[in-house]
Amino acid sequence: MSRKLDVICMGRAAVDLYGEQIGGRLEDMHTFTKYMGGSPANTAVGTARLGLKSSMLTRVGDEHNGRFVRETLQAEGVDVSHVTTDPKRLTALVFLGIQDRDTFPLIFYRDNCADMAISESDFDAAYIASSKALLLSGTHLSQPYTYTSCRKAIALAKEAGTRVVLDIDYRPVLWGLTSPGLGEQRFVPSAEVSAHVQTVISACDLVVGTEEEIHIAGGSTDTLVALRRLRELSDATLVVKRGPMGCVVFEGAIPDSLDKGLKGPGFPVDVYNVLGAGDAFMAGFLRGWIRDEPLTRCCAYANACGALVVSRHGCAPAMASWEELQFFLDHGSNTRRLREDLQLEHLHRVSTRTRRWDNDLVILAFDHRMQLEELADRHGANHARIPALKLLIAEGARQGAGKRAGVGIIVDGRFGEDVFPPMTGTGWWVARPVELPGSRPLQFEAGSHLASAMRAWPGEHVAKCLVYYHPHDAVPLREAQLARLAELQKASVDTFHEFLVEVIPPREMASDETTLPEAMEQIYRAGIYPDWWKLPPAASAAEWEAIARVIARHDPHCRGVLVLGLEASEDKLERSFQVAAPHPICRGFAVGRSIFADAANSWFADQMGDADVVKDIAARYARLITLWDAARATQPVEATAATI
Repeated sequence: MSRKLDVICMGRAAVDLYGEQIGGRLEDMHTFTKYMGGSPANTAVGTARLGLKSSMLTRVGDEHNGRFVRETLQAEGVDVSHVTTDPKRLTALVFLGIQDRDTFPLIFYRDNCADMAISESDFDAAYIASSKALLLSGTHLSQPYTYTSCRKAIALAKEAGTRVVLDIDYRPVLWGLTSPGLGEQRFVPSAEVSAHVQTVISACDLVVGTEEEIHIAGGSTDTLVALRRLRELSDATLVVKRGPMGCVVFEGAIPDSLDKGLKGPGFPVDVYNVLGAGDAFMAGFLRGWIRDEPLTRCCAYANACGALVVSRHGCAPAMASWEELQFFLDHGSNTRRLREDLQLEHLHRVSTRTRRWDNDLVILAFDHRMQLEELADRHGANHARIPALKLLIAEGARQGAGKRAGVGIIVDGRFGEDVFPPMTGTGWWVARPVELPGSRPLQFEAGSHLASAMRAWPGEHVAKCLVYYHPHDAVPLREAQLARLAELQKASVDTFHEFLVEVIPPREMASDETTLPEAMEQIYRAGIYPDWWKLPPAASAAEWEAIARVIARHDPHCRGVLVLGLEASEDKLERSFQVAAPHPICRGFAVGRSIFADAANSWFADQMGDADVVKDIAARYARLITLWDAARATQPVEATAATI
């Protein structure tokens, strides 16, 4: 029987606020990073990243956090058709911290939260039958209303032949067994809880838990006794998670030693954060189990996924991609501190991007600062007028873009701050510069506080950095520039932003068709992997092919190249577009003064009013979009496939 879904994850979906200060009490943390959380939601993301078709069955609030959870799941490729918006309840919230290797304080804010109101009316038989497996979280057995909903889902699953999976997910605080301040406590014995969990065990095909969770489910602190009790109740495959020792699986009778089960060895890694590791383990195990792969392989997937997540900050965002998992299983790592494995972390970052750009990008760049100051000075105009000009250019961009997808802007925060709010969150590609204009060697406008400045940006903004770089620069200059680019990369990674490197060879130095490819080669060899490149127009097909080879050799996940304008005429731009269009690595253009320079000059000279500036810029931008699209349209379909 063909089913459109691999797994439905039912239960918790929340917002995690992770403390950024490592090694202290939660009381002493000052700043937090927001992630999506909740055990089943984390597993839904993990399974989706591993190539399964996952769906989330939960509720979220009719508010900002609820929209964040829904949008995050959707961006990760999780089906959200059964994420119900609750009109009365708030999305759950959790505060988490990393105090030391053994202490991970957390506080649940789940009083009457949205996901604990999952109702039988939120799903039907057809939905449950559309999936190969149904994953339940033990937390949702803790309250009568959600328990009833889980039992209904289980009954529908059994009728449809959908396999039932239980993640015991025991949190004593969520069963009312500890005070709210002891959210990190993992085990409190309770005969009542054990009996309650056991009411669903007989219906399960797979039960997964730590030794402590097996204890609560089986009603004994002797792991073998607890397992035997579970075996009395069910023929389910029983999986015991054992942290760094890996896991043990039991399909039949329980032997007289845990070591006589099917053992899945763990991975020797430095533990940074245990929170979310079990959800990653479950995602990895399900990746193999749902596809009926050998249990040894299921264990390898599960333990590797868990090892990767315990090395990182956060839960859902730390989940491994399929490509990353395969790389880790094939090559391992050169360090136990996986978060310091630059190759592995880069692969994680680029293989888990959630923003998609299916169309070529056509970008209006007006991040110019020094040039507009000089233009204003030339006409005796006050620099205070520049922000108003930026708003006019932005309006021209909006009007010139029409309904085309893949439009965007590059604008600065110094003069264009008011442009960002109406353009952010609308589907536009938005970038902002970080370089100090005219600096060589490269300096940042924020000086040594680049990461702090970028932390204040919306997450979707791209850091754009212009560097005047030549591969034949003197070694000290070249090393200084590469060091600044390395700072940019670290700041971008630390603040969850993509970054673009714009390379322009200095005019005073001789350049030919080898200059840009050689410059890019040097930047890559320095360990710098831009998400985007912005480059002057290549002179020939051979130069574009050389650029493409450099990128393919060093970073196949690079999003591609945007060709810049250098204030060229429309005729010259059209010719450069025709040279670039046959090459898929070129994803479009980012042009500025060719579009707005004349209008800006006339506006500062008081020869053109606001409306005429907008009209002129809109017309020029629209014409360039048409020229690019026409150039691309002449290429075979396979040649224009987006490299994302």
